[in-house]
Amino acid sequence: MTSTHSPAHPSYPSQPSHIPHLSRLSRFAHPGNRPPELPGDTGWAGLRRTAVWLVPALLVAYAGFRRRWMSDDAYIYVRTVRQVLAGNGPVFNAGERVESSTGTLWQWLLVGAGAAGIDVASAAVFGGLLLTAAGFALAGIGALRTYGGRVAVPLGSLVLLGLPPVWDFATSGLETGLATCWIAGAWLALTARPASLATSVVIGLGPLVRPDLGLVTVVFLGAQWLLVRPSWRGVCAGAGAAGVVPAAYEVFRAGYYGHLVPLPAVTKEASRSLWGRGLVYLADFAQPYVLWLPALFVAAAVLGPRGSGLRGGGLRGGGARGFGVVRFVPVLAPVVAGLSCWVYVVKVGGDFMHGRMLLPGLLLMLLPVFAVPVTRVAVPAAVGVGLWAVVCAGWLRMPYGGQIGPAGIADERGVYVRHNADPHPVRHTFVGAPHHLAYVRQVSAARRSGAPVLLFGKEGRGGAVSPGVTASYVVLGLNGAVVPLDGAALDPIGLAYPLAAHSERVGRGRVGHDKRLPAAWLAADRGVVGGRPGWVDPGQVAAARRALRCGGLAELNASVRGVMTPGRFLRNVAGSWERTAFRFPPDPERAERELCG
Repeated sequence: MTSTHSPAHPSYPSQPSHIPHLSRLSRFAHPGNRPPELPGDTGWAGLRRTAVWLVPALLVAYAGFRRRWMSDDAYIYVRTVRQVLAGNGPVFNAGERVESSTGTLWQWLLVGAGAAGIDVASAAVFGGLLLTAAGFALAGIGALRTYGGRVAVPLGSLVLLGLPPVWDFATSGLETGLATCWIAGAWLALTARPASLATSVVIGLGPLVRPDLGLVTVVFLGAQWLLVRPSWRGVCAGAGAAGVVPAAYEVFRAGYYGHLVPLPAVTKEASRSLWGRGLVYLADFAQPYVLWLPALFVAAAVLGPRGSGLRGGGLRGGGARGFGVVRFVPVLAPVVAGLSCWVYVVKVGGDFMHGRMLLPGLLLMLLPVFAVPVTRVAVPAAVGVGLWAVVCAGWLRMPYGGQIGPAGIADERGVYVRHNADPHPVRHTFVGAPHHLAYVRQVSAARRSGAPVLLFGKEGRGGAVSPGVTASYVVLGLNGAVVPLDGAALDPIGLAYPLAAHSERVGRGRVGHDKRLPAAWLAADRGVVGGRPGWVDPGQVAAARRALRCGGLAELNASVRGVMTPGRFLRNVAGSWERTAFRFPPDPERAERELCG
């Protein structure tokens, strides 16, 4: 976002003299403050400042490495990357254009790693770890800049370092590490160079990191405007810079996939409201670790007499308003963004992985106090948080470790440690999970047969329309790993199967797992024409087969399986809104009545 009258950017209107660039606002800092000395300063003071951002980064890298693992959902990314590298496009199954990856940018980073010859699973695990550590470093640097380079002590970083979910999702193969790095990097760019178009570009990437991080993008762009107060020309330039990449990808998504959001967002009904379940998810995260205790220490450091500088003149920022509202924008923006993220997570009912979806919001709220200037209040507060972090790291855990809790929330890492009988389950063998191992062997036998095979989990078997193995299994990452790329790895929940994704919810299952497509639909969609697998009602199969030729289902199938031509692309774009919102009853006979009249 360009400022008005900035000589550094002669091609844009520059910034008026009464609103100086943030890098020149140190003169508004507390009397006696020198211009900010950032990491890299020489001498003992520089070493102490370097330690504030470097030590937490090293500690989270160590803790994450000790807890390294690969989640099943990460193998969803891996299959898509393998399809891209095999020349089949960014799809989960060849011949069906489905966006199964929620983190778009993470998917393409893994494609880049795979193209460079790096093992994709290893890149997902260790790339996530490096990005998490980088995020911690950027957050510490941002905090030092915010307080003008004053001598500081860690505070918010200690809260994160004490939490086991932070260690777990430092790896996991998911996009959490990228989210950590992007959040911290965008905040640092906002505080260091708010008038730069590069800052707008970085902030605009939020929806591509995860769709829900679009909330952070909106808040940070608003903060950027408050800090710079550009002309209309500058506003347009900043908005264009922020939106060009996400908008271009959204057009591609609508035309190629025929949807406005990744398919998992359709499956999980990301626009619904399940406040009660969301509050249970929040309590499941907050209660085991006694999070109210470090919150009290942080509040004391911020609100106490001669606190951390959040209320005093130690903040860098301002302009003509001097010590006015603009001075608080760099510290309020991440707090507002973090609260917004938490409200959204609670609204949609949380997640099935313990703590995972609350970590980005917690990081955002802690960014302004990641490190705080040394004061008589801040130092005791840091000691208190540090003692809590030691106790939390050493003893506090969720009560269902290694299992799925009563609310359907899982200690996901613990489950895969147990299923694989491996403390670091990166390569899943499932030697400790006989039910999964039996399915793996069934798929292997089907592959060896060479005949077209249709499998519905361990429940049924029959002939398939397509050659090779067509298999539906509730654990999609596992299914994608064992079914060959020229086969079809489907799931009855709908994370990578449009038919299941667009079905209506069937009950109060786990969050994100409360759709279950009946087997009759799979038999009608993928079974041998004129026959049936033998484990479903033939009347249900016939009704489903007729429904597939009617209305929204016929258009849905054409959008993802039809030959991609310019005309198909334009029709996909034109119908993407209606198609994304389309739902049909899971009962085949009811669906036939509603869709076929």
